[in-house]
Amino acid sequence: MVSRRLFRYLLPYRRELGWAVVALLAATGASVAGPIWIKWFIDDYLTPRKLDAEVLWGVAAGYLALHVISVVLTYFQLLSFHRIAQWVVRQLRVDVFAKVQRLGLSFFDRTPGGSLISRITNDTEAVKDLFVNVLSTFIQNIVFIIGAFVTLLVLDVKLATACLIILPLIGGVMWTYRHFSTQVYRRVRNMVSEINTKLNETIQGMTIIQAFSQEQRMRREFERSSTELYGAHMRNIQLAGLLLRPAVDAIYLIALIVVLTLFGIRSFNGFVSIGTMYAFLNLLERLFEPFIQIMLKLSQAQNAIISAERVFQLLDENNLAPVKTGDDTPVITRGRIEFRNVTFSYDGQHEVLRNISFTAEPGQTVALVGHTGSGKSSIINLLMRFYPLRQGEILIDGVPLTAYDDKELRRQMGLVLQDPFLFVGTVRENIRMGDPDITDDRVEQAARFVQADTFIRRLPRGYETELGERGASLSSGQRQLLSFARTMAREPKILVLDEATAHVDTETEEAIQQALRNMRQGRTTIAIAHRLSTIQDADLILVLHRGEIVELGTHDELIAHKGLYHKMYLLQAYGTAS
Repeated sequence: MVSRRLFRYLLPYRRELGWAVVALLAATGASVAGPIWIKWFIDDYLTPRKLDAEVLWGVAAGYLALHVISVVLTYFQLLSFHRIAQWVVRQLRVDVFAKVQRLGLSFFDRTPGGSLISRITNDTEAVKDLFVNVLSTFIQNIVFIIGAFVTLLVLDVKLATACLIILPLIGGVMWTYRHFSTQVYRRVRNMVSEINTKLNETIQGMTIIQAFSQEQRMRREFERSSTELYGAHMRNIQLAGLLLRPAVDAIYLIALIVVLTLFGIRSFNGFVSIGTMYAFLNLLERLFEPFIQIMLKLSQAQNAIISAERVFQLLDENNLAPVKTGDDTPVITRGRIEFRNVTFSYDGQHEVLRNISFTAEPGQTVALVGHTGSGKSSIINLLMRFYPLRQGEILIDGVPLTAYDDKELRRQMGLVLQDPFLFVGTVRENIRMGDPDITDDRVEQAARFVQADTFIRRLPRGYETELGERGASLSSGQRQLLSFARTMAREPKILVLDEATAHVDTETEEAIQQALRNMRQGRTTIAIAHRLSTIQDADLILVLHRGEIVELGTHDELIAHKGLYHKMYLLQAYGTAS
């Protein structure tokens, strides 16, 4: 199954593959013809002592020509096979990356990032080895084996038939090695994936590791994983050391003894052609080298098959991101949001939201407050259609959320997270985010709107300043301001804010709060708030507790109600809920 799927990737390159196979056949023919050429010389000229200069020069020139032809064609076919393999793996890697882009966030919730990186890089690279080895080494050697056997049959049918005894012996060795190596290689690939996961986690959490002096513990855990990987590799080396070259060499010795014995018996009964004997032994010796090469490459091929299984498991993953349903193409014009009896569970067993219902009118700001785990982020995740909705309904402008195209949703809904993510690139590129419709003037206008223009122009190259990974060269507040500018450059109808001012200093926060008040004109804003002081002017505040809305109203109404919101406010303002 895996092999069929892999070779489907060859179909676009079947013409190039055909020429490579033709070159391979021609190179094999030239290589096999060498011993026949020498046999003819030995029997027709060397034995009867017809050794004039013209014959010697002719034999040498012919043998050299066959060798040159074989070398040139071998180079061409190897180059062709490697080029095809690179093309195939390039497409496979692109397909895997594209599939990852379409997967739902629930998949990433349960899949370590290091494991995905391992599949996209290490496993696809191993698949490349499969194509190179199968297309080049396997096919080349199999063709040579067939050609050599045909030549042996032409030289002596009885002796060649006797040599067929080696085929079941070699087949048995190959089957045994493949049977035992499959489990070993699957263990190796899993351990490589686990090591990549640990590396990714360690690098991402280096600050915490050093802050809590966890270097020794992390080193021990990594050493334990590396030791397990070492053990798996050693088991494979032991297996290969026993079943690869030593076993094939033993079979070759058996075949050599059989052939020499038969030649010896025949010499008692009549004439034995020295040329035939030379060509037969030469081809027999050269016949075993392809078997050895196939056995040596079999380990790499087995490793690649396991890697291909992991790659196709990812390609077959059906946990896709939610997409639109229906043929209509509605557009968001007002930004009215309505939740109707929404109940949601991430795992299908434990409900994180229960019967959530509320309405956010255009221009209104609706704030979500509550303790950790109350369901605030889940409401935003569903509104952004990051997760499929199983029960209830979400409408925008009276149209079900599922009816909107992804492009329309992402263009009209601006998301600002508590922990902003910046990409490697310039400041301008991080604000524009690859949208060709956003001009340079619009980028700078958005930056001025959120009070980011001032600090950007103080950077070494202003808007053209290159940012490192995750914008590490900027402060937390500066990164947050850039994420604000990124959102405002698209002029969305709906704003979704996840404690957007959490990493901004007090002075900058006041400026952003003023900008947010301006932005709310004609826009619907859904804001998660941990600091209640930032949402006192919200039009509607929803207080969540264990996945349910337990209170709703304005700040003054909820304070007067003296319920959960009142207690939270007193705790933050005075450190007491009394």
